[in-house]
Parts: sequence; structure tokens; C-alpha cells
Amino acid sequence: MRVFFYKMTNDSGAAPCVQRGLLSLAICKPMIRTSAQQDDVVFGFAANALHLDNRLIYIARVTEVVRDGRYYEDTRFARRIDRIYQRRGGAFERRKDALFHARPGDLVHDLGRAPRYPRAVVLLSTDFRYFGGAGTAGYKLRFPALKRVIEGLKQGHRLHHSEALQQQLLALKDETWAAHRARCLGRPTSPADPLVSLRGGNCGSVERRSPKGADDAASRC
Repeated sequence: MRVFFYKMTNDSGAAPCVQRGLLSLAICKPMIRTSAQQDDVVFGFAANALHLDNRLIYIARVTEVVRDGRYYEDTRFARRIDRIYQRRGGAFERRKDALFHARPGDLVHDLGRAPRYPRAVVLLSTDFRYFGGAGTAGYKLRFPALKRVIEGLKQGHRLHHSEALQQQLLALKDETWAAHRARCLGRPTSPADPLVSLRGGNCGSVERRSPKGADDAASRC
């Protein structure tokens, strides 16, 4: 098992997307999406621009990795709001009804360059806890090493992870699972906005640790 964590500057139901009991990370965060494997764990904390207290937004254990752009073709995912691309004539394009990533360059950032599209990888989880705007920063009181790292984490900055930090992350996951049986515990912090790109400066930084209205509305479990 590996543990990834990052700070989110956007929580609009796009990345991650939670619908019908499934959490997906399909757009943005290409470093995580192309690296994580089944059973790895991903933590999303709020950046100061989103919530000054750096609250916990979600934790997810990866239960499936969908590669080679199959997420955008498999009928299982046809109505998910982060399924914003489609393949036409062998190339991917943004769907006309897509809610996210309307800016030039977003497709390349999300999927990589044609014809290989090396970033067209989607992480799925049926074993998660998503808080959205209802998250708290209570973890800071119980896990001081994690508090220091999260508060000091900057865009694009990678830190050395100690064994103590690894243990605190896994303890936070165990505590969260024990305290909450439901997987969806809140709503996204902000509404979806197709003019807001989640890529680049809005993606947040990422850390990785290898151990020694409708039924389809975002975050409706």
C-alpha cells in the first residue's frame, strides 16, 4: 500500500466526483492517477484558498484503476459528471455538455497528448469517506506531524515522509472509518463552474508515501 495526499483548491464535485456510491478521480491530478494502484490510499485536504483550516475533504482506497481512456467509453460510467471527454475517430474531444475544463489545454493536461493519451487513467473507489465542505480540521489536534506537513505544504513542493507521518495518516484513515459508516458525509464546497479549470495552479500539490438535484448530482451517494 502507498499513501498519496494533496491540498485541494477546488471542491466542486469534479475531482473527486462522488455519485451513486462511487468515487472517481478522472480529471486533474494526473501525477496521482498515473501512479496509484489498487489498494493505495488517497487523502485530499483543503488548501488555504478553499478552507483556511486545511480541513479533511476525503479519503479513498483505490478499488479499481481504469486505463487507456476506457472510462470515457464504458457504459457503466455513462452518466457521471466527470466523464467530460469522448472518443471520436480515434481521438478524444471534450463533450459539448461537459461541466468542467472548458479552457484550451485542459484535455492535454487531463489525458496527455494524442495518440497515446498516457494520462487517460481514472481511479475508482467504493471504499471511501467524502466530507466535502462538511470536513473538519480535528485531525490537527490528534496528529501533530500531519498538521505540520499539511500547513507547510505548498504548490508543487515535495516533502520527505517520516515513518511517524505514515503511521499518522493510516491512523487517521482507521479513525475515520470507525467513526463513520456512511461513505458520503457532505456536499461539495462550491458549485460546478465550467469556466473554472482545475488544472495547473488550481490542482494543488501532491505527496506520495511508500511504506516501510438529480440522481446524478455530484456527491449524492
